[in-house]
Amino acid sequence: MRVHVVSDVHGNVEALKRAGDGADALVVLGDLIDFVDYHDHGKGILGRVFGPEKVARFAELRRSRRGPEFGAYVRSLWAGLTDPAAVVEEAVREQYDELFGAMNAPAYATPGNVDAPRLWPEFARDGIHVLDGESVEIGGLTFGFVGGTLLPTGATLRRHAAWVPYLRPEDEYNAAVAALPEVDVLCTHLPPALPELVYDVVARRPEDGSTALVERIAADQPRWSLFGHVHQPLAQRMRIGRTECVNVGHFKRTGRPYVIQW
Repeated sequence: MRVHVVSDVHGNVEALKRAGDGADALVVLGDLIDFVDYHDHGKGILGRVFGPEKVARFAELRRSRRGPEFGAYVRSLWAGLTDPAAVVEEAVREQYDELFGAMNAPAYATPGNVDAPRLWPEFARDGIHVLDGESVEIGGLTFGFVGGTLLPTGATLRRHAAWVPYLRPEDEYNAAVAALPEVDVLCTHLPPALPELVYDVVARRPEDGSTALVERIAADQPRWSLFGHVHQPLAQRMRIGRTECVNVGHFKRTGRPYVIQW
């Protein structure tokens, strides 16, 4: 059995069309949407809506971690639109139409933080399975899926904002991990909270990771823990006991799926 696994697609439709070639199944670990393209400021949803110059300023402020100035700038961008939420949703739907259409069936997908999971059922055609907090058998092995990332402690999601990322309170995320049956392959967007797996060497900071995933892996020892989220991790893979923990790669940039076989 051969399964191809991708994460952090961020709008790379052409590579996604080929991702399942030669595989018995395709697994997609989220972040389908290209919201902000930090390499080409004219692309992504923000590039389409506001243009490359404004996105370049957005990227500069975000990289420099100038929180208040960044927040004020973002608010000024959205304030220039009559109905920013409608503009963003239209762009998201256009991307999902292409991205879900590019997936080779059978495919099994869970959302990342740069996704709108409430829209996924509209685009999941026959053979495309949307899974979050659920498990499925593929080739005799049980795959468990948990989507999204963690809402920062003390933060509140602005549900009526133009864009609402898929961030989950830690207790909700932990409950989803705990509710899975014993699995052979643990599939998440978020990595286990190990320093080498969460540290991004380009951004020079740790990203989110889940201690609940570490605990579940240590207790159950699945064959694989597969995830994404961190685009340039300090370590792509580590072991927790007999479990191979693997960041499957930043698919937008590499265009290559990670392959597991048994």
